[in-house]
Amino acid sequence: MLGKVKRRDLLFALTGLGASLATSQFRTQSAEALDPLGLFAQRGVFLTGAGAGFPAPLYGRWFVEYYQQNPNIQVNYQSVGSGSGVKQFIQGTVDFGASDVAMKDSEIARVSRGVVLLPMTAGSVVVAYNAPVSELKLSREQLADVFLGKITNWRELDGPNAPVRIVHRSDGSGTTAVFTKCLNAISKDWANGPGTGKTIQWPVGIGGKGNEGVTAQIRQTPGSIGYVEFGYAKNNGLKMAALENKSGSYIAPGLESAKKTLSAVTLPENRRAFIVDPEGSDSYPIVTYTWIMAYKNYPDRRKAQALQQVLKWALTAGQTYSPSLGYIPLPLDVKLKVLEAVNTIG
Repeated sequence: MLGKVKRRDLLFALTGLGASLATSQFRTQSAEALDPLGLFAQRGVFLTGAGAGFPAPLYGRWFVEYYQQNPNIQVNYQSVGSGSGVKQFIQGTVDFGASDVAMKDSEIARVSRGVVLLPMTAGSVVVAYNAPVSELKLSREQLADVFLGKITNWRELDGPNAPVRIVHRSDGSGTTAVFTKCLNAISKDWANGPGTGKTIQWPVGIGGKGNEGVTAQIRQTPGSIGYVEFGYAKNNGLKMAALENKSGSYIAPGLESAKKTLSAVTLPENRRAFIVDPEGSDSYPIVTYTWIMAYKNYPDRRKAQALQQVLKWALTAGQTYSPSLGYIPLPLDVKLKVLEAVNTIG
């Protein structure tokens, strides 16, 4: 197990995700405090999860940190995309799933063990690019026209005489669903054309698997432009466009502008909130929660309680790791609602 932790630490260092450790009152919690009954003292618990790539850097950091503090509980999370995450969760081949789009009622109905939807963090989807344009600003019309293939040369965006090369996701993706919901809301041509979903028929461009794949394609392709989660662009040094919001302001992506978007949204009792074309002059236009999907009932009581402990830690101490990786710590009222829901896992 120690070797696995070292390999994971090396992976984070190589990908630029090993940010300095944050400190808080929650960091001082001991294994005994998190496990007052000593349920896991005799033998460890291994949990498996799969799904969204959007929060994968943060989830990976959480699970490494939690294991180092509590070596009797180990979590293996696979970044396979939201579509595959929902599919594996419904099939029951994982202990939990993850998706950037909350499950639909029709999907929940297929899970006999019940579903607990838990928004764990939030972040922005950004338009990242690889072109000699220092400050790219995209109007609502331009944003849609770029990905519709109507804008084909960087000269049309005050750039050089060079072709625009679109990069999009090739797999079933919650990031794609969030991004295309925005395009659907701001462009009739988009709504009447490609539409929205985890997978769509892209008019133009090349595909990359996961946020990781799209990020890599943008980095290595001159003239490219695509959409990724903010943390991937930030930690890989990609340029990001400022986008025109509903109020007509051009807003650069960042934690503060994303927080302003999030603050205008009330999380409902079912914990499914979709932020599409938000109000507010300072709001960044593409912000989303991302969810962990847990079962209400687990045949193995030890797994249920282990998952509860990990999730409660992630919602408290774990939130301090969010900003350094490009994610938004949950507002207090949201965190309290989610912690209450975690207690229904059994």
